Amino acid sequence: MTFPVLEGKVAIVTGAAMGMGAATAELFAEAGARVLAADMNEERGRDVVRRIEAAGGTAAFHGVDISDSAQVEGMVRTAVDTFGRLDTAVNNAALTPDDRLTAEFDEDYWDRLMSVDLKGTALCLKHELRQLVAQGGGGSIVNISSVSGFRPQPANPAYVAAKHGVNGLTKTAALEYGPQQIRVNAVAPGAIDTPMLRGALEQFGFTEEEYAPQLSLLGRFGQPREVAQASLWLASDQSSYVTGSVIHVDAGYTSR
Repeated sequence: MTFPVLEGKVAIVTGAAMGMGAATAELFAEAGARVLAADMNEERGRDVVRRIEAAGGTAAFHGVDISDSAQVEGMVRTAVDTFGRLDTAVNNAALTPDDRLTAEFDEDYWDRLMSVDLKGTALCLKHELRQLVAQGGGGSIVNISSVSGFRPQPANPAYVAAKHGVNGLTKTAALEYGPQQIRVNAVAPGAIDTPMLRGALEQFGFTEEEYAPQLSLLGRFGQPREVAQASLWLASDQSSYVTGSVIHVDAGYTSR
């Protein structure tokens, strides 16, 4: 059972078309939020909105490339125009990690990944913070980081660097906007059962049974909803004294 801890709130969730983003949008709607589900994939994004509405929730879809500042500004404006205000946001959109050693990294993909995973997160923060400051009353922003922002992985230098950057952005924004009662935190997922992870397993020829114990003290992959639950807590007033923090949802991976 999900309690209505976001009743009356308006939330933006980026990367909402699948995986952790879809689970977050659906969970936030269950918790009473009116949700703007934002993604580049319109077909899947609208499917998420339909599922929310079928379950009795309120949501709208907005197409956005978060690497483009004007589009991100438009996303925030759409949330306000549609639902009247903005209270919380989960900046989840990201690209699939790169897969080459540092001396061999693809410069074009490096630039694209950085433009989404790092710059895109920064742009979301920029425009969300501007709206929260302008309307007053505080708010909560959650950035989705990764265990790779704490324990580097081989053969994905761009992704590792970007997620380290997301952690730094989170702490900087928390420091700057705490006086306005705006909380900024991050969630660092570990091995979560998403299309991105399944694609990586297929790419490298691993099975869940042989790979999960290496990434989880619980011996299994996490579920997207388990990450969404952490974001929900941070977005809600239940975490009212938490800012500048990163919650690890990784079954103990970073504690080994």
